Amino acid sequence: MSARNADFSEFLRVLKEKNNIVDVVGSYIKLERRGYNYWACCPFHHEKTPSFSVNAPDQFFHCFGCSVSGDVIGFVRQYENIDFMQAVQILAARAGLEVPTLDDRAAEQAAQRKKKRDRLSALMRLTARFYLNNLYSGRATEHVDYLTKRGILPSVMKKFGLGASLDFGGLPAYLLANGFTPEECVESGACTKTDEGHLIDAQGGRLIIPIINHFDEVVAFGGRVMKPTDRAKYKNTRETMLFNKSKNLFNINLVKKEKRASGIPYLIMVEGYMDAISLYQAGFHNVVASMGTSLTKEQARLARRYSDNVMISYDGDFAGQAANLRGLDILKDEGLKVRVVPMPEGLDPDDVIQKQGAEGYRRCLDAAMPLIDFRILAVQRRHDLSDPYEKREFIREVLPIVREAEDATERETLLARVSQLTGVTQNALTRDLESVRQTAEIPVRPPASPPREVTGGEKRAARFVLAACLFSKPYAASCDLSEHTFTDVEHRAIAAYIEEGRAEGKIRPSGLFELMDAEGELSEVLNLDYGDNLDGPQAEEYFKDCLRDLDARTLTAQIAAERERYDLAETDEARAEILNNINEYTKKLRSLKK
Repeated sequence: MSARNADFSEFLRVLKEKNNIVDVVGSYIKLERRGYNYWACCPFHHEKTPSFSVNAPDQFFHCFGCSVSGDVIGFVRQYENIDFMQAVQILAARAGLEVPTLDDRAAEQAAQRKKKRDRLSALMRLTARFYLNNLYSGRATEHVDYLTKRGILPSVMKKFGLGASLDFGGLPAYLLANGFTPEECVESGACTKTDEGHLIDAQGGRLIIPIINHFDEVVAFGGRVMKPTDRAKYKNTRETMLFNKSKNLFNINLVKKEKRASGIPYLIMVEGYMDAISLYQAGFHNVVASMGTSLTKEQARLARRYSDNVMISYDGDFAGQAANLRGLDILKDEGLKVRVVPMPEGLDPDDVIQKQGAEGYRRCLDAAMPLIDFRILAVQRRHDLSDPYEKREFIREVLPIVREAEDATERETLLARVSQLTGVTQNALTRDLESVRQTAEIPVRPPASPPREVTGGEKRAARFVLAACLFSKPYAASCDLSEHTFTDVEHRAIAAYIEEGRAEGKIRPSGLFELMDAEGELSEVLNLDYGDNLDGPQAEEYFKDCLRDLDARTLTAQIAAERERYDLAETDEARAEILNNINEYTKKLRSLKK
């Protein structure tokens, strides 16, 4: 390890000393002391009984429910959904420390990336100010009239930093005059180029809604047209270094402040900016917008930081959009308790506020129902139950939903509702439900084996092996990584990097930052050497165990694949060859286990 990297490793040791894990974790979630440990409900998965433990003497956290664990840097990374270096910077700022550089090449690239990001962030901040000034310049009459007509108060306009684009040329001229380059204007997403190469405002002529992330950075803009046009009514900034739509929720910055100030019982998730702004003005400060009905895991995890409970409040036509309803399962899969707010047909949350006021919307919230109940309601809305054929179709579509109920009590309650709606006895529905269950359990051979999922144990083993080789530990010197299989694509990239470095006679651990896209397995592997993980008395034996574990998983997967091939083989010769392969793999597996 170079002297520069050794200095960085020492810095991380000091950083952890100055950031007591109990204090840091306690600033995010409420901890309860029991003996030497502190306990809480895990912030990374849904649970009712605390299984998340923070060990004060060892400065380590572990969840006995979902098995996530790590040090103080790992906690901040997971909780804030950021990369290793960003977590280091947050903790350094907390402790009043300056982050040292890595070796020259890696330091230069990291500095260039940070400089570029800082420049783009400054550009977006300046752009937001430009739009804001436009709105109050006396020239944005159309934009102001629209907001006034929507009932948006001036104080709320300022709270959300609403602005106006008056034309296509004003913004690029302003940014260039303030020292930004044409390339930066385009890279930020604030501007774009015409086919003729002219620089123009990407949101030209629109009402501007700044999109601000949970670090209070302006990362993008939503723009709404002011008059009927063949252009899209709403338009987001394209994805950039700063902005990834799938990882952001509109108004999350104000929700974060609300939670710190007074806490929030649940999140209200709406679809559009104006819905969120209208609800916020009506007193519902716990509202975010998904900027579309197709939710992502990243958005679900971001939402879970602020509450375990989410109220989905899309428009009144949403119930008929079966695909989008299924998309809400992403929230459930991430451990969130999901309830859906039934809206009046054809109305969105903003319409309800305009027509019925805050009390009218509160009544909608009070009628919120579990996701599975709402899915049944959605099927009901698509069928005329007075028609015998439609009634049968309704039962056919709704029983698979009932089957997904978490327990027998819930299934019985749902069947009682279906019985009441259709007039079919609950006993008959129960028999039909059993046939649905049996049909669903008939095994169907997939056309091809899906990629094998990388489990937590496999990741830990791969990370340790790669870290030991990366930092040239003596016990790893004879390990040829090309002889071992890594399922994760990032692990394969790290292994290739190490073997290339060995061939050249030099491995630069910090050079991995050149491969990093600010997050992922690469930083996890780098982080393993910042402690005693690789140098303890049991490290060499654990390294061998990890290699055996990886090889055993590979052989087990190969045996399973050969068995699938055997079932599909059409000739005796092919089956004999496959059996021979299975025998060979089995012998190797037994040898490993010995």
